[in-house]
Amino acid sequence: MKPRSWMPLLGIMVVLLAACAVTISAQEAANPDVLRIATTTSLYDTGLLNELEDMYENISGVDVQIIAQGTGQALDTARRGDVDLVTVHSPGLEDEFIAEGYGINQRCFAYNNFLIVGPASDPAGIANKTPVEAFEAIYVAGTNNTPGVAFISRGDNSGTHNREQQIWKAAGHNYTEDIQDSGPWYLETGSGMGDTLTVANQKNAYTLTDIGTYLAFESHLSLVELVTEGDQLLNRYSAIAVNPEKASGVNIDEANRFIDWIISNETKKFIGEYGVAEFGQPLFIPLYEPECTGPPFNCTCTGNVSVTA
Repeated sequence: MKPRSWMPLLGIMVVLLAACAVTISAQEAANPDVLRIATTTSLYDTGLLNELEDMYENISGVDVQIIAQGTGQALDTARRGDVDLVTVHSPGLEDEFIAEGYGINQRCFAYNNFLIVGPASDPAGIANKTPVEAFEAIYVAGTNNTPGVAFISRGDNSGTHNREQQIWKAAGHNYTEDIQDSGPWYLETGSGMGDTLTVANQKNAYTLTDIGTYLAFESHLSLVELVTEGDQLLNRYSAIAVNPEKASGVNIDEANRFIDWIISNETKKFIGEYGVAEFGQPLFIPLYEPECTGPPFNCTCTGNVSVTA
């Protein structure tokens, strides 16, 4: 029997390897004409990000593609390299994302407040309490089956859900052991802020919401603002570029240009005026130095990050 020649097989392997290399290169190459942003649902539900999207497309010529998710989901999307930039509002989750090396060039650009809203009858009696006192009152009333007391949680690892868990912890409760599955008084929607407000309204229940989404939905709600003040209700928003060294296909140049643009005085002025005509107050308050650098914000809100002219 003639010995088999391996030359044809080697040739096929070379062709296949070359094809794989081309495919990988194509996957890793960023599309310079597209900017992909994963955003928190509150920025999306209020309509602000749609306005910013149109403005940025007009000045840059790029196609801005937006995915609206809870902060935790948005950061996971970024870890997979499916977006170039995130705009989120959970400092703890943001710090983890940056410490892991996935996030770079963080800039905070605005803030607003969380609210605890609920039925005007306020069956748990939380009006004007501190956030911690209010959560404790809801817990006691809910676990004692007080008629009309229910709390609707987003339950989606969003910035709002993360803040809710922090308030439960401050009230002395282990979230997974004491709160989740603790009875019919506590329900998780697994949805965004707008949907969660809608469910809370249908069930005449309490919920934690950012003020921007609440005001945007207020005309369709019977829920009222019950707790509006307290350090735990501060809600800071940041833009963070995805590190191209950790995720392939990231359009880092355009992500950086967007960050420079959103922290510009012109854009911050627009953010600060957004909602005033319709609601009588801004939905978001822009951050400037030196306010942003110290407590309670502790972030950087100025300084260009672009690496290209």
